[in-house]
Amino acid sequence: MLKMHVRQQTSQIRPYVVCAVLRGVTFDEVRYNSFIDLQDKLHQNICRKRTLVAIGTHDLDTLQGPFSYEALPPKDIEFVPLKQEQSFTADKLIDFYRSDMKLKKFLHIIENSPVYPVIYDSNRTVLSLPPIINGAHSAITLKTRNVFIECTATDLTKANIVLNTMVAMFSEYCENKFGVEPVEVVSYDGSSAIYPDLSCYKMEASLSDIVGRIGISIDETQVISLLNKMQLQAERCPSNGEPRISVSVPPTRSDILHACDLAEDVAIAYGYNNVPKSKRLTIGGKQPLSRFSDKIRAEVTRAGYMEVLTFVLTSYEENFEMLNRKDDGNKAVIIGNPRTSEFEVVRTSLMSCLLKTLKHNIDHPRPIKIFEVGDVVTLDTSCDVGASNNRRLAALYCNSSSSGFEEIMGLVDRIVKIVRAPHIKFGHPYYVETSEPEFFMKRQCKLVNSDGKQVGYMGIVHAEVLRKFGIPDPCTFVEIDLEALL
Repeated sequence: MLKMHVRQQTSQIRPYVVCAVLRGVTFDEVRYNSFIDLQDKLHQNICRKRTLVAIGTHDLDTLQGPFSYEALPPKDIEFVPLKQEQSFTADKLIDFYRSDMKLKKFLHIIENSPVYPVIYDSNRTVLSLPPIINGAHSAITLKTRNVFIECTATDLTKANIVLNTMVAMFSEYCENKFGVEPVEVVSYDGSSAIYPDLSCYKMEASLSDIVGRIGISIDETQVISLLNKMQLQAERCPSNGEPRISVSVPPTRSDILHACDLAEDVAIAYGYNNVPKSKRLTIGGKQPLSRFSDKIRAEVTRAGYMEVLTFVLTSYEENFEMLNRKDDGNKAVIIGNPRTSEFEVVRTSLMSCLLKTLKHNIDHPRPIKIFEVGDVVTLDTSCDVGASNNRRLAALYCNSSSSGFEEIMGLVDRIVKIVRAPHIKFGHPYYVETSEPEFFMKRQCKLVNSDGKQVGYMGIVHAEVLRKFGIPDPCTFVEIDLEALL
């Protein structure tokens, strides 16, 4: 059995590799093109553009096992890449492919790493530099008879799925039909595993979980027949109560994860057009936060404020510098490739949006009273996406004769009064002095509940901030965390 030895340095960049061999493959032009197309499609979907898995296929007759999967500094890796005649070191190769329309979009995966992944045979011939390019030495041709497949990955589960898909699709063309030769992957810690793992896994589901979702009345015998029709080997489970069905899921069906997936296959085999139509009354409802937001909107509108709707994206300068705020790098979500300078960052406050709206409507009669209820987004490591939304209320008062601090304070008092009883408790007093750079000193405060937790802030906007936004008149601003009030 061929072996693939994994070096410890690979854990820094792409820690996993799985392999298999297809012996006695017969290629023609159609099969060869299909083989390449399958790799491209897998790279685009389940491999997430090679970030999770990268597939390498090689002519095994041009190589000598055992193989080694290593991670080395770019300058120490040199080979002739696929479809080229000149030899490159890995760092020069990255520069060479920056102008390649197909490969340049994969360079970012490894280019900033101190080591690059590379696969060698026993003669130190480079098989591939995953996930960028294979070596020219082991390129697949129409004359290739024995194919070595390696999948390097950051996700072992996805790597197994990709490898199983490749060998299941093309073992049909082997001399020994549907025969696959395994490869032993030996880790640096001495552990080893044999791939591919083509074993089926068993799952059980009750009859009602399958047919109940479709809306048809058939017994377990018919369900088993329909699942077999979809190439899912099914049989009845011994059960004292409700009938249960055991299904043997083949390695080619990685999409079967739940009884819902079995129901979908049964519905397809049964025929969607044969499912009887039925009418069901479903009543949707608003989330509690949305209902609360609507009530707050109504209350602020009754106070004489006009609602505005602004973009969630804003410029970096407006979100920080124009508000006299500093970016500590731990709060704002930065857009990686913004189309314009207007949309560089996801707003962390509603303040810049309301000031920008006021700037574009500065000719309106005074006083100008506007508000917005909307989301801000901040970085949050506790969330699986790395950021979290937060619903806020913001109001702005502008007048040529006065800042309107008492106007905003009256609005805050009204909001505190209507949410105090059914929602949260506020301390006495609930105004605490602060020193935020966007407001005048001694003319600002934060709002706290009875536990001392901040739920908002307000103040007279600093003259420097107003100058940057091109606003000639004094303004007072308040922003309240609605989720903290709910």
